[in-house]
Amino acid sequence: MSELFYSDARLYDRLFPGGEQAVDFYRAEADRQGGSVLELGCGTGDKLIPIASDGHPCLGLELSPHMLAEAQRKADERGVAVDWVQGDMRELDLGRTFDLVLIAAKSLLHLHEADDLVDCFRSVRRHLAPGGRLAFDVFNPSMRMLAEADGVRRRRDALSFVDPDRGVVHVDVAETYDAAAQVTLGKWYFSTDSKADFAVAPLEIRSIFPQELPLLLSLGGLRVVERFGDWSRAPLTADAPLQLHICESD
Repeated sequence: MSELFYSDARLYDRLFPGGEQAVDFYRAEADRQGGSVLELGCGTGDKLIPIASDGHPCLGLELSPHMLAEAQRKADERGVAVDWVQGDMRELDLGRTFDLVLIAAKSLLHLHEADDLVDCFRSVRRHLAPGGRLAFDVFNPSMRMLAEADGVRRRRDALSFVDPDRGVVHVDVAETYDAAAQVTLGKWYFSTDSKADFAVAPLEIRSIFPQELPLLLSLGGLRVVERFGDWSRAPLTADAPLQLHICESD
């Protein structure tokens, strides 16, 4: 995982605010499935805290202690009870099962090797209660965007945000794509008008193509029961932005 990128949890939340459609999608899945919910790579709890507030017993697993501490703070602030555990989604042994497992916010893409993805899916299968399901989202890779990853640093105006202490924060990104590894190697630069590059963080994200996922899931003992291309549950097409999967034990 790109640890430095997640070392400032509040900065991360300001960089990626909102996400209401994703929250609504996963809340609906939790309500449809019923029972307990486990989220792997739970970040600062933006998906899991609303689900817990709906009355579902929830556990969030996160590798970054910084993100986990912020999740705990936010849950306490809202008066919502969630169990938070620091751990690796590839090596999971929680001693209990869950009715729904979530891997949201493209967290699977931090696993770059096929073996790591299969290990994660096997961990999920071991933690599914009878009739339990896995729900997750990843990007649908855009060949145009991957081809344009030329290593040039560019300003991402759409990602600019206001920090209460720093003012307006500008974001520049430089990316290259390693086609053999299927990994985009990025470097993110955060600046204000008075201080250039106050934070610089690498971010390495794998691409998982639609034909790969069913095979990787099958090797992990899971099968796809539903697949969508966006949060509205539209079909997965070539130009869909996302791959959303609902899976069961094989």
